[in-house]
Amino acid sequence: MEPTDRNRRAWDEVHRRRAEAMAGILGIPDLVRERLPALAGKHVLHLQCATGESTAQLVELGALVTGVDISAEAIAVARELEPAAAFVQADVHELPLELRRGRFDLVYTGGGVLVWLQDLDAWAAGVASALRTGGELLLYDAHPVLQCLDASLRWREDYFFDGVFVNTGWDHFHLSGEPAREEKHERFWRLGQVVTAVADAGLRVESLEEFASLRPRESGDRRVPGDFVLRAVRP
Repeated sequence: MEPTDRNRRAWDEVHRRRAEAMAGILGIPDLVRERLPALAGKHVLHLQCATGESTAQLVELGALVTGVDISAEAIAVARELEPAAAFVQADVHELPLELRRGRFDLVYTGGGVLVWLQDLDAWAAGVASALRTGGELLLYDAHPVLQCLDASLRWREDYFFDGVFVNTGWDHFHLSGEPAREEKHERFWRLGQVVTAVADAGLRVESLEEFASLRPRESGDRRVPGDFVLRAVRP
């Protein structure tokens, strides 16, 4: 079984319970919302939309949103939450043709998305093909430097590790019911790899910002970057 298929099974197993466990926590951080362009009447593609909490907020801002996720369970929950959006079950490495016709004003994605990508170049090519001329990518995620440090800010991981982390279970939310058993395959991507993939896809990088934390309740350590926000435009 391919890593992406294994991850799909892993997410199908927990998405509804995750949505319940993290109710009121998921959504667009304020610092990211401030960096969104005006969205009224704009076509937005939300990649790795999960259970649709951020999708619903994009709809509230007036956008015409299409959410994409590989998990059928996630899409089912998202449709219940936000019936005004369109949802497509698809692999972001291989977006369906109807999403690659250069009609979106914004591709939005973020919040724990990069670790699930197995091929950055394929993902970035899909983003570029979805955007119209002048359309924008907004990506935010955990900063890879922080992921290499322990709670005492001691270096614990190899920043240049290019392999795959294989494990089961979840440690950033509490699941009710039976423990998760499906195997997950996660990748570690360096910041330079992410920016290079976006640039190689033909997008022009507009800004790359680093933050101690994007969420006030997670103050972070002010000495190290905890999150980043990347904005790029299709020329």
